[in-house]
Amino acid sequence: MSECDIDTAPWEYTLHIPHDPRSVTVCRRTLRVILTMHGLIRLCDTAELLATELVANAVLHTKGPAALRVGWAAGVLRIGAWDADPAPPDPPASLDALTDAEGGRGLGLVRACADLWGWQPSAREGNRGKYVWCDLAAA
Repeated sequence: MSECDIDTAPWEYTLHIPHDPRSVTVCRRTLRVILTMHGLIRLCDTAELLATELVANAVLHTKGPAALRVGWAAGVLRIGAWDADPAPPDPPASLDALTDAEGGRGLGLVRACADLWGWQPSAREGNRGKYVWCDLAAA
């Protein structure tokens, strides 16, 4: 498979994770392998930051299982985290407001580093929850 095929063919991976803070590291490292194998190493640093924030929120602020979903289509990388809590995420603060904050930076960083982000109610395997996602364009 040529790099051209790798960069244009759509794909998606889902990693189901337990409610365990170590899952954040597992997701980050798995994401790096996925992006490397698909010839998207140039997106790794930003993608890892975004995935870390989304998965950390899912693990630290909810009480159930979670999942990392990573997909590629039409030159856009979508990173998302599903969790079992249907409550919407807190709105992200501006980065200026987070300069001295000890916590709560996650969605502010996502908003600042991603091209687009959002959330939606979602159900998986009979569990209600939400899906928080962000997009990175490959340009």
